[in-house]
Amino acid sequence: MTKNNPLLGWQVDRAAIRHVGHGLQRPECVLAERDGTLWAADARGGVMRIAPDGSQRLVAPAAPDDDAAADFDKRYVLSQGSLPNGLAFLPDGDILIANWGSDSVEVMSREGKVRRLFDRIDGQPIGKANFVLRDRRGRLWLTVTTRMQPWTDSINARARDGYIACVDERGVRIVADGLEGTNEVRMDADEAWLYVVESNARRISRLKVRDDGELGARETYGPDRLPGFPDGFAFDAFGNLWVTLVMSDRLVAITPEGNLLTLLDDGNPEATRALDAHYESRTLTPEIMAAACGSLAPWMASLTFGGPDLRTVYLGSLRGTTLPSFRSPVAGLAPVHWNEEIPA
Repeated sequence: MTKNNPLLGWQVDRAAIRHVGHGLQRPECVLAERDGTLWAADARGGVMRIAPDGSQRLVAPAAPDDDAAADFDKRYVLSQGSLPNGLAFLPDGDILIANWGSDSVEVMSREGKVRRLFDRIDGQPIGKANFVLRDRRGRLWLTVTTRMQPWTDSINARARDGYIACVDERGVRIVADGLEGTNEVRMDADEAWLYVVESNARRISRLKVRDDGELGARETYGPDRLPGFPDGFAFDAFGNLWVTLVMSDRLVAITPEGNLLTLLDDGNPEATRALDAHYESRTLTPEIMAAACGSLAPWMASLTFGGPDLRTVYLGSLRGTTLPSFRSPVAGLAPVHWNEEIPA
């Protein structure tokens, strides 16, 4: 292992964690801007804009779903209503949304006007739209976790019906299929590889990116099996891949050599043991999943590097109401929008 890796021997200091935002609903994905503005996905059908001074404003259609007391089945199992999940900035500042509830890809202006980009590929419903990414060439990448409904059935089934789609000048097309619980995707610094979370297989995979947007064969990156369900991830500038393990609520990192480091463990040990046992026996239920969560960012779902030096980490979650944040010993890899002039 490279000796000068800044993560060696380092872990998150819980006493130094600060919470950003309040009253958030399902802040699954977070976007950060250079000026300190944060945008968090929100279950009321839009995003919450959190200004550098801490003030916040819900950006959503005129009549958002404000059901703060939505029960677990409605919001997390049946996924009813508009549930923005993965987010990405478009060059004009609009927000691209993978909508987990409506099984669609949307574009929302910074004033809250939403239009549906598409909800079908090759004439078929796209399934559970999870995450969107824009690369430096302007291509858009979409992940679909599963075509099963409810989506939770796909875990015990180990369904290999997840996929990655590419949107470019040729239109929308599937470029990788047969994945297990496709979740977030990221590119390395050179955009040579597309990395993908396969949540249900508990692994990170990567595929070589060709000039025409097609992808090479899948290969596992890092451990063959992670100690939990990976959900979100992000590279730092050193090349470590930080990964959230949802429900067991751990933050880990895969080093460039493929070794695994634990950076934060906020899980409930007993509930995590039950979660893992039922995963192995393919007897998971929503009730077992619901019992497994931590207290900092319940159902820790994503991480985002922000701050002027990209060394402030924000944790997104599915069941939290704030964004826990802390300082990292290494900067994050700058996202594609970082050096763009985004309209106010």
